[in-house]
Amino acid sequence: MALVMLPWQNFMARAQAAQPASAIQTQLAMSWSPGRSPQGFWVSEKFDGVRAVWDGQVLHFRSGRVIAAPVWFLSALPRVALDGELWMGRGAFDRLSGVVRQTEPDDEAWRAVKYLVFDAPGHAAPFAQRVAFVQLTLAQLQVPWLMPVVQREVTDARALQALLQDTVHQGGEGLMLHRADAWWRPGRTDALFKLKLEEDEEGLVVGHQAGQGRLKGQTGALLLEMPSGQRFALGSGLSDALRRNPPPVGSWVTYRYRERTPSGLPRFASFLRVREAE
Repeated sequence: MALVMLPWQNFMARAQAAQPASAIQTQLAMSWSPGRSPQGFWVSEKFDGVRAVWDGQVLHFRSGRVIAAPVWFLSALPRVALDGELWMGRGAFDRLSGVVRQTEPDDEAWRAVKYLVFDAPGHAAPFAQRVAFVQLTLAQLQVPWLMPVVQREVTDARALQALLQDTVHQGGEGLMLHRADAWWRPGRTDALFKLKLEEDEEGLVVGHQAGQGRLKGQTGALLLEMPSGQRFALGSGLSDALRRNPPPVGSWVTYRYRERTPSGLPRFASFLRVREAE
């Protein structure tokens, strides 16, 4: 009996055969220094979504793994490279992550997903011209869920801080700043910055600390190893469900913090989420 493949399965099979999983080249942001003037930069909201890179044929996670999106979603994308975020709204990251990481796409759930595009890495031009290219390209397509990220100019550091406060007050994560005259290049770059009220970082779970008092018999804190190799206990922000069933040793989690101690450890660190494997 011949095996019949559904359209999305056929597409995914071709994509995975043609595109072996390897890390996708992307621009990575540095942290913005407080008080610095934003003149010469384009400013946009930092969306708490899932990074998605479209190479003109296949949609990838940053890790290189192919995203199993429905055929109607993929067929509407232009045949030019795009970089952006899959997004379902502020505060909806966990729901979004569950939808876009499925190996078989849930067609109805994907109807709520937007692709917010902030760059066109294959377009050889400074960022300001790449923005114009993205806006024109997506306007011609007229696909309601395919949207350019709104970019704006901000006059000074005080106005930038006010915009940050307003964005966070409305439920946003923070701001991104692209240098308008910068050409695209991969990796960590001073052409791209992130600005948030609280910084975040990822740590490797290397152990669990037993809870005390009302937490007896549960996890009191995760023992994390930072990228620097330093270790600390993270207990704040863990839900009761996570304390009963904590992320296993070897997994990666994201935490927020306000500042660092003189030795480099995070102050007021709070658990944010488990980093899903891609």
